[in-house]
Amino acid sequence: MFAVIKTGGKQYRVAADDVIKIERIAGEAGDKVAFEDVLMLGADGDTTVGAPLVAGATVTGELVEQARGEKIIVFKKKRRKNYRRTNGHRQELSVVRITDISGPGAPKKAAKKAAPKKKAAPKKTETKDTAAEPAADKVVDSATESAES
Repeated sequence: MFAVIKTGGKQYRVAADDVIKIERIAGEAGDKVAFEDVLMLGADGDTTVGAPLVAGATVTGELVEQARGEKIIVFKKKRRKNYRRTNGHRQELSVVRITDISGPGAPKKAAKKAAPKKKAAPKKTETKDTAAEPAADKVVDSATESAES
């Protein structure tokens, strides 16, 4: 089961027990987070696409930590004008572990597995009749005959 959610102006394809890094959301580590902006749900070839959102679908997760991304250097320059500017940026991130995907079309949690099918009896193999096939050693190629003479 997977879902496509929208948060922080971006879209993420998530499944249960996935850990994703998203733009910072309010909360402390260990808090529960719910994403109501679910754009699509899917499971085993069965997908539900929203227009634009899937009604009644939610994705819940647990906030693992609040972190910061890598530092990015922003360098601006205009040649021959002695114009150079250097800036840095570090994105504020939240690390979220997806715990549950629910909504219309989502499979039930207590689904029973189908009983294993019985194995079919082995098929009988027919023996080949070698008399119907021409013998390979009696076949003579005309090119080999002329080479021997």
